[in-house]
Amino acid sequence: MARLIVQSLSTGRFLAPGLDGQPDWCMSLRDASGGVVSDMERAEQLLSDWTELEDMPVVVDLEIIGTDKDV
Repeated sequence: MARLIVQSLSTGRFLAPGLDGQPDWCMSLRDASGGVVSDMERAEQLLSDWTELEDMPVVVDLEIIGTDKDV
């Protein structure tokens, strides 16, 4: 099962639920754990709904970081 999170390449921040439940950017990956989703469709919907082009958003698969599949 994938563990995906949206990250801004321009700021390094991660998209996660804020205090009001709406997605917001946070600096700490630990604090962003509520933003981890298991399917690419949901990650793409977050990209579409909550990011701007200047965020330079990417989807990061936490399962492959540090493995031979990490490119």
